Amino acid sequence: CKCNFISFIFLSLGTGSNILSVLQDLFWLLKSKAEKQLQIISVLQWVLTFLIMGIACTLILMYILCTDCWAIAALYLAWLVFDWNTPKKGGRRSQWVRNWAIWRYFRDYFPIRLVKTHNLLTTRNYIFGYHPHGIMGLGAFCNFSTEATGVSQKFPGIRPYLATLAGNFRMPILRDYLMSGGICPVNRDSIDYILSKNGSGNAIIIVVGGAAESLNCTPGKNSVTLKNRKGFVKLALRHGADLVPVYSFGENEVYKQVIFEEGSWGRWVQKKFQKHIGFAPCIFHGRGLFSSNTWGLLPYSKPITTVVGEPITIPKTDDPSQKDVDFYHSIYVNSLIKLFDKYKSKFGLLDTEVLEVN
Repeated sequence: CKCNFISFIFLSLGTGSNILSVLQDLFWLLKSKAEKQLQIISVLQWVLTFLIMGIACTLILMYILCTDCWAIAALYLAWLVFDWNTPKKGGRRSQWVRNWAIWRYFRDYFPIRLVKTHNLLTTRNYIFGYHPHGIMGLGAFCNFSTEATGVSQKFPGIRPYLATLAGNFRMPILRDYLMSGGICPVNRDSIDYILSKNGSGNAIIIVVGGAAESLNCTPGKNSVTLKNRKGFVKLALRHGADLVPVYSFGENEVYKQVIFEEGSWGRWVQKKFQKHIGFAPCIFHGRGLFSSNTWGLLPYSKPITTVVGEPITIPKTDDPSQKDVDFYHSIYVNSLIKLFDKYKSKFGLLDTEVLEVN
């Protein structure tokens, strides 16, 4: 019976070439499943980093101080005091961390793509205005804080610095993790240092809409908070740094959010958090860990395409007037709208779609 069963298997498979073909198909199927799991793990670790790593590391450090291993925590705290101002001085990036294989799996989960439209001179400094914020700025992180999409190859000689909330750099361990990717605080001291004391070829990426913009991000909506956001233009004028509009198609598609109307209690709470803490709590969900049909913290695997537009040459003005700021701000807004209109149909939007500028 056993021999008959084996014979039946071989007869079903046919010739040796057919057997090899079946084994190859099985190998590629297993490899594909393994890669998908690695993609999910890579994205999950970043989501957890974004949401809880700072608080978790602080609590763990406090706990260690109360144990027999208190000396380890004390040494780190001493180092923290000594190293406190490093984030304001360009940070401490690591090419090794930026090139981790995990970021390539992160990229392929969505997938995320970086599109270059113009060359950037290494003799100039730049401020990239990134739009829209989305829930977590996943495109901004992947494109400019890792090498997964080849930012250094696409813009040789340009050092990108993604600017984020300064409060993140007060959290132990998290601050070092962020700095290793070239992330810096979005405050005047840090930006002034990078644009004036760090040579040329620097590009600071500022998510201009910030927390306010994140409150309105939802699938199918293309809107930016920009009308009254002019501080980045004033910084560009003071340092003579060229402005570069950047739009990320698909950033709003990866999470679904509960949008509270203006005047509602929910929006009131969000604005209070935004004003006093610097971020706005959002009620959002993605897909589950084991199924895309359930709710969870994982973002939906929707493509994100980040298009870097044409640089706007900005003159150096030590004390820019409001008229100067308004003038270059209007040029920037028009450039962003033109960038959106030029590429919207290429990346899944209708020709009739309009970018809403609030």
